[in-house]
Amino acid sequence: MAIIWRHSALAHRHAEIGGELEDWNGMGTAWFYDHTPERAKADYEAIRTKAGLMDVSGLKKVHLVGEDAAYVIDRVTTRNVEKIGVGRSTYASILNSEGKFIDDCIIYHLAVNTWMVVHGTGTGMEQLTSVAAAKNVAVIMDDDLHDMSLQGPVAVDFLANHIPGIRDLAYFGIIHTKLFGKNVMISRTGYTGERGYEIFVAAKDAVHVWDNILAEGESMGIRPCQFSTLDMLRIESYLLFYPGDNSETFPFDNEPCGDTIWELGLEFTVSPGKEGFIGAENHYALEGKERFKIYGVQLSDSMEQMEMHARVMHEGKDVGVITYGLSSELNNYSVAIARLDPSVAKAGTKLTVVQPNGTELAATAEEMPFYDKEKVIRAAKG
Repeated sequence: MAIIWRHSALAHRHAEIGGELEDWNGMGTAWFYDHTPERAKADYEAIRTKAGLMDVSGLKKVHLVGEDAAYVIDRVTTRNVEKIGVGRSTYASILNSEGKFIDDCIIYHLAVNTWMVVHGTGTGMEQLTSVAAAKNVAVIMDDDLHDMSLQGPVAVDFLANHIPGIRDLAYFGIIHTKLFGKNVMISRTGYTGERGYEIFVAAKDAVHVWDNILAEGESMGIRPCQFSTLDMLRIESYLLFYPGDNSETFPFDNEPCGDTIWELGLEFTVSPGKEGFIGAENHYALEGKERFKIYGVQLSDSMEQMEMHARVMHEGKDVGVITYGLSSELNNYSVAIARLDPSVAKAGTKLTVVQPNGTELAATAEEMPFYDKEKVIRAAKG
């Protein structure tokens, strides 16, 4: 039974729309405003063609303040923290001592000796707190700070009406400004593959900002979107979700849970030549020993949605499992993230997907992302 111990100031707004708050990361979250396929399709297409506003305050916001803050983050994460300038952020992995993935995060450098690490359902905060012991740093989890995500092609046009220079904010850049008269921090990040922005705001101001964005943005096609929309968007944009794509959900037959970032395709999150982070030696030693590879699967001649736990076959042999699937009329494909045997994780390999009900679907292995393959949309300028 989930224990909801964190609360969003926007909870009553979600309830007014029809949201049933369910646990995510300890917070009651509007996974669905309703369970109809029509709502799911409308929210997905809104973000791909206009823009959507989502409450992602369930992410854990952890401040690290003090002269040892950078050391702690450098030790815990895979990124070279010295390379992150004030006003910038970056995506990083967090490993355990065995070199296995336990969380991912975005590191924000807010000011001298002042940082924020935002992470999901893994144990990143515990890792930070452990390393911070006896160091000159305060580690503070901040549930007053709310996070709403405005994602989609018209997001920048909307914000440009209020914030001079927003078009010049680079991908993974940060600005402190005002929006509808309230203090906000805007980060050019998100979990959709679109050009989007995360708006950090105090709890007391969250409803005011939420209401004004939706009221003014309605004429531009901006709408509130249920949290489950992120699953649809992330699948085609190759954005992983812990533990949904991991062995914690899809366990190995004869091994404990724990995936390497070589297997997950996240090795790019390790700064070149970096040593000294937790699990570094084992991480490097595990290169070339992948038991599976996260890879894409696309149906050849069907728009049926591939279901979670569907098996993937190649020449009569079970070679993997579907983690999450998406059928998109907008992009005219049915695609999925899968955990595949490395031998078949090659573009064009012919596969058969066997749904939980036994239906067999012809498919091929394909490189990800499926959407915006060159990743130019999320990083666009101007």
